[in-house]
Amino acid sequence: MKHYYFFLVFLLFNSCQYFEKQVPSEKELLKKELKAINWKEVDEYPSFVDCDKLENKRQRQQCFFEYLTELIQDKLNSDTLSVLYPELDTIEVKVTIYSNSKMEFEPQFPKDSVAYDTIKIDSILNARLVNFPKVNPAIKRGIPVKTQFILPVILKVE
Repeated sequence: MKHYYFFLVFLLFNSCQYFEKQVPSEKELLKKELKAINWKEVDEYPSFVDCDKLENKRQRQQCFFEYLTELIQDKLNSDTLSVLYPELDTIEVKVTIYSNSKMEFEPQFPKDSVAYDTIKIDSILNARLVNFPKVNPAIKRGIPVKTQFILPVILKVE
């Protein structure tokens, strides 16, 4: 009988361990979740109202980039850049779209480029690239986020 009680006490003591599960701390859960998120991609790309009507995510993305490139090309098609730099046919523009829908444009030149007055080109871009339609910022996990990308903008079409 003594062994029977010992066995019951042993069984009760050991079985309680099955019910004791350690709950991870909030910090541990947050760390794990942050590691799982791919921070290099967004859930929804920035978009213009006309592109929002498209159902497919890839089509909305393509619509946004094509429309933005076209707008930039139209705004830069005045003769200013082509007169100053006739050999310049394409310019890469870094576009930043902030979570509040504000847009910024910055020309990108090769590091060793001395052929262009980058300050002058930058001021032309800032003067011309204004009054865009409202852009909806990119979305990551339901929150508007800042995005940056580089667009090649064709200045001369022959």
